[in-house]
Amino acid sequence: MRTEKRQVFAWCLFDWANSSFTTLVVTFIYGTYFTQAFFEGDIGTTYWSWGAIAPSSLLVALSSPVLGAIADRGGSRRRFLMISTLVCVTATTALAFIEPSGTGSIWLALVIFVIANVAFEIGMVFYNAFLPVIAAPESVGRISGYGWGLGYAGGLVCLVIALFGFVGLGGDPLLPLSQENGFNVRASNFLVAGWFLLFSLPLLLWVRDSGPSEKVRVSEAFADLRTTLVKIVDYPQIVRFLIARLIFNDGLVTIFAFGGIYAAETFGMEFDEVIMFGIALNVTAGIGAVAFGAVDDKLGGRATIIVSLVMLILASLLGVFAPDKQTFWVAGLLIGLFAGPNQAASRSLMARFVPEKHQNEFFGFFAFSGKATAFLGPVLLGFASAAWGQRVGVATVLIFFVIGLVLLLRVDEKRGVADATG
Repeated sequence: MRTEKRQVFAWCLFDWANSSFTTLVVTFIYGTYFTQAFFEGDIGTTYWSWGAIAPSSLLVALSSPVLGAIADRGGSRRRFLMISTLVCVTATTALAFIEPSGTGSIWLALVIFVIANVAFEIGMVFYNAFLPVIAAPESVGRISGYGWGLGYAGGLVCLVIALFGFVGLGGDPLLPLSQENGFNVRASNFLVAGWFLLFSLPLLLWVRDSGPSEKVRVSEAFADLRTTLVKIVDYPQIVRFLIARLIFNDGLVTIFAFGGIYAAETFGMEFDEVIMFGIALNVTAGIGAVAFGAVDDKLGGRATIIVSLVMLILASLLGVFAPDKQTFWVAGLLIGLFAGPNQAASRSLMARFVPEKHQNEFFGFFAFSGKATAFLGPVLLGFASAAWGQRVGVATVLIFFVIGLVLLLRVDEKRGVADATG
């Protein structure tokens, strides 16, 4: 599997497919629409952070290691990926039908979004676990970077279609959609669902599990998980890396979830301006992910992540203190340029550290590290925004980047690779 270009392409194309969800639903269109159409004032940001992003993160953190253990025992990561994709697509479609008509609609939208987001994140556990299967060790960084880069490009193209076809840039949308109660904006969820489903098919059809498919008892998977928890101390570099990622990824989750909202409410960006901002952000993130893939393979994932965190800290500071919209644009583009390499290098570093027999399970812990405390970022931002304003709220991401960077300095990449192959 490691040398078949068709399977590598199919794996990368899945990033193109699923980025439509994170770009349009989580960050730039539906998230922004929800906070503005369902509420008046800044209270929508608090609801989105506490009622949508935080519970999603908690549910993913609790479920991903167990599901990874089940897939490791049964060799069924492709089946789990297919199920999670279909659930996400179905829930995303349902969001288009919920009108902003009161408290009931608010909670219904939040519940359905949580279902969609949890399904998306669980799917990423099994998708990421395919990386060390399809990629040779010397090309893990490049292929991970290609995946992220293609993902950002997919999010960009989908966003452009939404901008002209559904939202309407400077006028009516190209598609003859009703604009009553923002249906044309909500209808962009149909685009996301179709995009995700269509472009995920090559991975689901072409890439196979590396092990046999077996019938698995959940109790056996839990036993395997307990055993892994005991044995994971034999992989101290994985433990150190996951703890560091547990922290710094909270900052990324928070920026992605609230970047569009911050742009709209603090700098007065109109809806189409927020989308244009998202397009520019995706371009720079894709460039960064691809460009730093070669750096990752040459210098290592740890060094790449360190550089990205330093630059994310500086860019976030610029965004917090930006006096005008133009300066905020510069900050946003820098964040995009180094967010891509951070995510791609994190995935490739984990792929180098993971022992072959525990790929799904360890990538379950990788997802756990990305979500276990991810609710803290949105909750802290929501609390700080409600108490002192959105600038102070956004400044809280710096806490996560700085602490994560300090912890990452304790990771020894060469020893981690040796532990995985020894």
